[in-house]
Amino acid sequence: MVVKAIDPVCGMEVDVAVVKYKAEHGGKTYYFCSQACKREFEKDPNKYIKNSHGGHAICC
Repeated sequence: MVVKAIDPVCGMEVDVAVVKYKAEHGGKTYYFCSQACKREFEKDPNKYIKNSHGGHAICC
């Protein structure tokens, strides 16, 4: 079974079983398609959590 998550920065769908980039915030794990998205999230997590998808295609 493949479990997917949405990168909160760029909106890309990622497979949580193989994703290399993740971060914890507020007791929840967030998954990212790239290190660039993870870094962007870590600068201001609340910006991306509130929007659920920031719509920034900075990595892909």
